[in-house]
Amino acid sequence: MQREETMTSSGEDFAHLTAPYRRELLAYCYRMLGSVHDAEDLVQETLLRAWRSYDGFQGRASLRTWLYRIATNVCLRALEDRGRRPLPSGLSGPAEGPEASVAPALHEVAWLEPIPDTLFGTAPTDPASIVASRAGMRLALIATLQYLPARQRAVLILCDVLRWQASEVAELLEVSVAAVNSLLQRARANLERATPAEDELVEPTDPQQRTLLDRYATAFKNADVTALMRVLTADAVYEMPPIPTWFTGRQVIGRFLGSRIPANPADIHVVRTAANGQPALATYRRDRDGIHHAHSIQVLTIAAARITRVTSFQDPALFSTFGLPRTLPDAGTGLE
Repeated sequence: MQREETMTSSGEDFAHLTAPYRRELLAYCYRMLGSVHDAEDLVQETLLRAWRSYDGFQGRASLRTWLYRIATNVCLRALEDRGRRPLPSGLSGPAEGPEASVAPALHEVAWLEPIPDTLFGTAPTDPASIVASRAGMRLALIATLQYLPARQRAVLILCDVLRWQASEVAELLEVSVAAVNSLLQRARANLERATPAEDELVEPTDPQQRTLLDRYATAFKNADVTALMRVLTADAVYEMPPIPTWFTGRQVIGRFLGSRIPANPADIHVVRTAANGQPALATYRRDRDGIHHAHSIQVLTIAAARITRVTSFQDPALFSTFGLPRTLPDAGTGLE
């Protein structure tokens, strides 16, 4: 096979050549690591390694496959010294009730992180491709991928999420097709044991989902517990990394939130966003200085026109990743 691309030695040319693959490499590294910040670092490392060794690229594989090979090796190496990134519901059982004491935040734990849709989203014309792309980034999938050994994780992402052929993955990993199929079979079995019941995929443009998101946001802002419980399923889950305590059950969640959300609607400001192909809300809380400060990124999981899970990432550092300010001196109406 002849070399596919020619280029000069300048970094600008190389950046232009690899730019079409940057977003998908970020999504791939995020699936592997469960951290948007780690994924961004590893994409940078991947491209740096590729740039340094481009003179030796013989073109026997496509540029895309070559970049994925480098990214896979970088991710596998990064995972050697790291444990899985959990959510609170993956560490222990739920709190016994809404009055249970809430454990202090565990900042020493490397928690799973959400990724904003703006960083990985593409614009395919096929609606089925859009759904498949979002399904491959769902928070529940990323959480369960963390249970897989690193090489199983890579093979499952490449084969079942990105739809690569086993022969292509074998070439990328420089192993036999039989070895790829064996890794894939074990990965699927492990994932099935770790995966919760699948939730319904509803597109963000769907009017029903938009209405549900607005109802939840308004109820949360107004500390309207009755309205909150109406949009939750009976067995809904509410978790708040880095706080390890989590709750399950509509009534329990309602009573817990009723004791925590400020009663004055002016103290809360909510901004709609999207993460992991799911609807999300960025919440701000007004402090004594009169300024609304970044509080949490809430990622919502929806099934059967109700919310089944709220993962409220209470990490203000995530706001810059979502392109949102850390403070709002003038919060306006409180809902955007």
